[in-house]
Amino acid sequence: MTTPSFFEEIGGHEVFVRLVDVFYEGVATDEVLRPMYPEEDLGPAKVRLTMFLEQYWGGPTTYSEQRGHPRLRMRHAPFTVNPDARDRWLKHMRVAVDSLDLAPAHESQLWDYLERAAFSLINTFEQ
Repeated sequence: MTTPSFFEEIGGHEVFVRLVDVFYEGVATDEVLRPMYPEEDLGPAKVRLTMFLEQYWGGPTTYSEQRGHPRLRMRHAPFTVNPDARDRWLKHMRVAVDSLDLAPAHESQLWDYLERAAFSLINTFEQ
């Protein structure tokens, strides 16, 4: 018998969809973050983030099958990811994580990763 993945432990696809939906509700009205999404509709970005997070946490490997290696720094390089953008991203993601009402250990593990990822993607300190 195998140990369930984090993806399975927190509820699978539906939980990640909810996380991403709530996150993008905040992004949609954020004057700094919204311009970083070229599509009129945030739908494609939602799908990409959902697939990425699901794969990272032990779910389906659809992200890599469709898009290859995540290459997060490279994919974010064209955008100004400064401390303000990072903080805004984290603010919206915090609301999204809190909306899931996860067990404390799961919430902590997820938030730790999201914080580390956000800090690692800073590519400038200019406004």
